[in-house]
Amino acid sequence: MDQSSAQILLQSLEKKNQLLDCMIRQNGIQEEILKQDEFDMDAFDAAIDQQSSYVEQLDMLDQGFETVYDRVREELIENKERYRDEITRMKEQIQQITDKIVTLNAGNMRNKMLAENQFKKKRQDIGTGASKSRVAKNYYNSMNNLNYVSPQFYDNKK
Repeated sequence: MDQSSAQILLQSLEKKNQLLDCMIRQNGIQEEILKQDEFDMDAFDAAIDQQSSYVEQLDMLDQGFETVYDRVREELIENKERYRDEITRMKEQIQQITDKIVTLNAGNMRNKMLAENQFKKKRQDIGTGASKSRVAKNYYNSMNNLNYVSPQFYDNKK
């Protein structure tokens, strides 16, 4: 193995770190959307779509890292002294990634609760709207029948 394989692993971890930063920012955007009084479903959908693309990129980075690491693992283990700097930097990157994943998961849980609250509010609004519509229809029907006087001297026999 040459230095380039160790550098590729390090670059992959750095890209993953940057991608997690983007995901954390996107999580903040989602949180702002969910905290608004007037829920904007289109903006929320766009934020979810962006988050999904980040997750796909993250999966590709993980697969690439695993592939390269499986190929060079033995060399890294056997020649620890030769790759000491790269290994140290990789450990630092992995620690940062772990911290960011914890932050991201906490943000996702907060957003999940906020989303559930928003959806619950929307369901209640829909139920209230349906109830108001039903009351208005009943009122309309009863008012229409109020002035209706059935024929008094009409013979119903046939």
